[in-house]
Amino acid sequence: MRSALLSFGLLAIIATAASAQPATSWPDTYLGRVEALAVMEGLNARLLASRSATATLEGWCGDHGMAEPPRLAATLLREVEKPASEETRRRLQAGPDRPLKYRRVRLACGGHVLSEADNWYVPERLTPEMNRQLETTDTPFGRAVQALGTTRQTIGAELLWQPLPLGWEQAPPPGSVCGDLAIPDRLFSHRAVLFTAERVPFSEVVETYGSAILDFHRAERPSDPACGPAPPSRP
Repeated sequence: MRSALLSFGLLAIIATAASAQPATSWPDTYLGRVEALAVMEGLNARLLASRSATATLEGWCGDHGMAEPPRLAATLLREVEKPASEETRRRLQAGPDRPLKYRRVRLACGGHVLSEADNWYVPERLTPEMNRQLETTDTPFGRAVQALGTTRQTIGAELLWQPLPLGWEQAPPPGSVCGDLAIPDRLFSHRAVLFTAERVPFSEVVETYGSAILDFHRAERPSDPACGPAPPSRP
């Protein structure tokens, strides 16, 4: 029993230390930019092929050792309103007299805020318990409505940051700037419509994925000769 308690305490200490570590830096080199682009495109592809962004982000968090347990938590931003557009109502088959609810959350795994989501949904197409969770708790939307057998249809995807210029694969590699790569807060976004198992639309969501998706431990890479020796990797 004592051994189990010590092991549990050690795991808790490790988890706390991991969440307190500073953000991972990416080198401002050609290789660093290629790697950052590849990682972004990898997550983008997983999200586009997924039925649930919540489940995909939890898998990403777990696969990259960003938190233990890799559980996604939502922070509900209250007293925020954003009326649905006519296009959103059309896609949700909700006329101007049908009530829609709006919800904005930040989704984090451990100390990493991976995305922000704007969500418009038709409350009468959800159960009372689902509506209660969405209105009064920080439960991620995908987890709250998963009993509906949700599927999603992506209707828009936008790359908000391009680590390399268009046509980079056919151009000579640019010179290294060195130092840390300046990564903006917002990397890419998706707009999707969610459907019940009976193919009834009930929600439209805009998800904006942030720089924290790149905040994981990376193995040490060879240094760029133009930048001097590589810094030691983080333990």
